[in-house]
Amino acid sequence: MANRLAHETSPYLLQHADNPVDWWPWSGEAFEEARRTGRPVLLSVGYSSCHWCHVMAHESFEDQATADYLNEHFVSVKVDREERPDVDAVYMEAVQAATGQGGWPMTVFLTPDAEPFYFGTYFPPAPRHGMPSFRQVLEGVQQAWTTRHDEVAEVAGKIVRDLSQREMVRHAAEAPGEAELAQALLGLTREYDPQRGGFGGAPKFPPSMVLEFLLRHHARTGAEGALQMAQDTCERMARGGIYDQLGGGFARYSVDRDWIVPHFEKMLYDNALLCRVYAHLWRATGSDLARRVALETADFLVRELRTAEGGFASALDADSDDGSGRHVEGAYYVWTPAQLREVLGDDAELAAQYFGVTEEGTFEHGQSVLQLPQTEGVFDAEKVASVRQRLLDARTRRPAPGRDDKVVAAWNGLAVAALAETGAYFDRPDLTEAALGAADLLVRVHLDEHARLARTSKDGRVGPNAGVLEDYADVAEGFLALASVTGEGVWLDFAGLLLDQVLTRFTDPATGALYDTASDAEPLIRRPQDPTDNAVPSGWTAAAGALLGYAAHTGSETHRTAAERALGVVKTLGPRVPRFIGWGLAVAEALHDGPREVAVVGPAPTDGRTAALHRTALLGTAPGAVVACGTPDSDEFPLLADRALIDGAPAAYVCRGFVCDLPTTDPAALKTRLARP
Repeated sequence: MANRLAHETSPYLLQHADNPVDWWPWSGEAFEEARRTGRPVLLSVGYSSCHWCHVMAHESFEDQATADYLNEHFVSVKVDREERPDVDAVYMEAVQAATGQGGWPMTVFLTPDAEPFYFGTYFPPAPRHGMPSFRQVLEGVQQAWTTRHDEVAEVAGKIVRDLSQREMVRHAAEAPGEAELAQALLGLTREYDPQRGGFGGAPKFPPSMVLEFLLRHHARTGAEGALQMAQDTCERMARGGIYDQLGGGFARYSVDRDWIVPHFEKMLYDNALLCRVYAHLWRATGSDLARRVALETADFLVRELRTAEGGFASALDADSDDGSGRHVEGAYYVWTPAQLREVLGDDAELAAQYFGVTEEGTFEHGQSVLQLPQTEGVFDAEKVASVRQRLLDARTRRPAPGRDDKVVAAWNGLAVAALAETGAYFDRPDLTEAALGAADLLVRVHLDEHARLARTSKDGRVGPNAGVLEDYADVAEGFLALASVTGEGVWLDFAGLLLDQVLTRFTDPATGALYDTASDAEPLIRRPQDPTDNAVPSGWTAAAGALLGYAAHTGSETHRTAAERALGVVKTLGPRVPRFIGWGLAVAEALHDGPREVAVVGPAPTDGRTAALHRTALLGTAPGAVVACGTPDSDEFPLLADRALIDGAPAAYVCRGFVCDLPTTDPAALKTRLARP
């Protein structure tokens, strides 16, 4: 026997390639081996920037005695949840149903038919806090498997039957109306934390999708409360320790209610979503803080996550070497007053005051996470900029956190949308170029000749796993944003190819409901289907948004009807759990607004008057508006057909629901039309 992970593309699996455990990747061969040997399967699921996954690996999977026991009695299968979200989803559902909670690392014991019968998450090497040790669990499972085999098989069969009978939430036959959207807003208001921003208690996650809904709802209805919640939450997060005050970008979540101490891993998806939220907040309000955070986050994405092939890496680790050879959470990011003095000399006191660094510390061992606690007082902007730069330079000399270099299609789609728009809003063509580079990689490497997407790639080499619904939806969303920003119709065409796959392989023709995996995907114990947002928009509602945008661009009734049917689930869930279906609510806002279709025609894209109209169109806050820009004779976009110049001058046409305004040549008039509810 041998560990079989050395040739995998997942950095998480490669981290385990040297373990003494005889790991298999998820494969038919692994379960065939379990059947052949009559052994149960240990399924261990995690991801590369997961702190407790590293801890359990070090304590148990690197331990020779534990490995010997596993190798003798189990077939051990290691899964990267970011590569196989479908496998993760079906077994996490079982874990949560059985134990009432979930998380990673996820530890599940299966029969050779992949049916689960015992569950857990992290297990320590010795019993503690009422938890059995991992070795005790292994011995208990092994004993049950050999002495009570029929009972175990019965339990596994019952779990699978229970899972298959769990009803998918009933989704309504139609999209949510004004009443449901108002109820959702009321529900969010009740859960809002007025002192600190955000929703609920600790731990606190950036509510990216809900913020997008609040901004769109305000744009469409003028509701000031919605804008206030979005603005205050964005300000509190940007001033907190969850935001990297030196290098830009956000950590995964805050362990406290005040956004002070983050869980330090930095994920591509959070930063793509939040970059876009802050850019949209600036678009709505002109806030300097929103502009700064959007640009710093975009620069972080390009500087620290862009790969040599032009895609974006998945994550930076929470842990790094603290200088003594120990891997410690947050070591790269935290400071003591003594460290400030060492780098800044006489400016250390100003830095401590400005960034909230205290003698007792805001984190562990007298260390502080940098934040911006001061809302009062005046600081010398030049001095602060100098302090920030010197601290950043000093930090780059610390051992850097590890990077998960795999390129995930869905998250790169989110990054494409964010960077394309941020580049356009702030006149940063380099950011738009970065978006184009990632989009190009997705087409070249991830998309095959049948318009099927692969979930991941690494070092330009495509991974073995098929794309899931969120990959098709988020990449299509990115391509639609790129089409609006660049005026290149080829991105609309690529979005159409992906959405055709959504219609034929992911949609239930009878109900319009969507599945997370394709109809021809590898069968699991249950076909996963989840309309609620997690750390990213659900594939279901992201697909609804992309279908709606594509329909607005092309006039396709098929795509619009599919979007409206998919939004039935938001009518059901929006009033009940608005925090967990924010993207669906945001898409519903676009549906209620039209969405608006803006066609800008000019003699040439380089013409200054054309560019002014195009920019005004992109800066319109109308929810989900689509923009096409080109010459009058262009066949790049359906929206440009039969659009003429006005007395030889560039013109903008705004349409909504089969009705068009008179064209205008005046950017100010266009701005007014797009701002009008």
